[in-house]
Amino acid sequence: MSSVQLSNIVKRFGSFTAVHPTNLEIEEGAFVTLLGPSGCGKTTNLRMIAGLLDPSEGEILIGGRRMNDVPIHKRNLGLVFQNYALFPHKTVAENVAFGLKYRDVAKSEIAGRVQRALDLVQLPQLGDRYPKALSGGQQQRIALARAIVIEPDVLLLDEPLSALDANLREDMRVELKRIQDQINVTTVFVTHDQSEALAMSDRIVVMSDGRVEQVGTPEEVYNTPASEFVARFLGASNILPARVAGREGGAVVLEEAVFGRIPVPAGKAPHVGNAGAAKLVIRAEKLTLAPRGATREGAACVDATVETVDYQGQAVRYFVRAGERQLQAINMIDEHPFAEGDAVTLHLRPRDCAALPEG
Repeated sequence: MSSVQLSNIVKRFGSFTAVHPTNLEIEEGAFVTLLGPSGCGKTTNLRMIAGLLDPSEGEILIGGRRMNDVPIHKRNLGLVFQNYALFPHKTVAENVAFGLKYRDVAKSEIAGRVQRALDLVQLPQLGDRYPKALSGGQQQRIALARAIVIEPDVLLLDEPLSALDANLREDMRVELKRIQDQINVTTVFVTHDQSEALAMSDRIVVMSDGRVEQVGTPEEVYNTPASEFVARFLGASNILPARVAGREGGAVVLEEAVFGRIPVPAGKAPHVGNAGAAKLVIRAEKLTLAPRGATREGAACVDATVETVDYQGQAVRYFVRAGERQLQAINMIDEHPFAEGDAVTLHLRPRDCAALPEG
């Protein structure tokens, strides 16, 4: 059953089209992320679902009911924003209870529901404090408690983790997914952070310039990108011009200047024809470096020279020169990375590649 449905939704601001015709169905209980760079239309879509913006065209349905003309306070939605929007003059308990006062909830029930929400976000003892006495992570949890205490049909999250530092953000995304799984509420999450989207989502909607580029599971959008934009936006990729040399068994054979013949699994080249120009997609972490001359069974081997080393702790991002091409590779290391100027051999397994049609 679809909990949220966008049917040919369009949003214009004057002559500017922020969201081009968009169709999307979100299943009940799913955690769906709208992912893309600033200005791609993801927040505009969320604000239309919330009722903060009216669509220029199309229909929004929640639980099968048309919502276009339903005001925000009658949509039974939980909202969490980047700045949390807590009332500084109200206690934590009063902040969490705020939405219940505008619903038909008996006063005798409010305290119990507020406490259950605080228990769920693992802050059961903070009801009497004020927001200024809380850390950023605690404020984020209180904002989430306020959103879920009303038992919403849909939970809408607009970049709620972006104001937190990196370590706390990683902890909170685990907590947020745990809570969502526990209450099983349909959730629409907006972010520009690919790692958040990949870690938390049941499905990801990748957007660019007001259009949906791809919808799929994290594995689908990462391993089988539908466009060059998706391949570049999610992770680091080498995208190389190639030509289709034909098909062999269950593979599309590409000819590429550096790696030669690469049989890409047909499932990772769903839109590539039997001939003509194409693009070979190699994820940076799938291109591995080894000492010059080393071979690897089942892998294409190409000699290269290390040009730049970007040390990241457990991993290293290398920029290497192979023939006329500069390629990037992200490899885990045990001790010391290769150094600039080192002669290496690149290993690439065809099964780790994907392919896109030209254009």
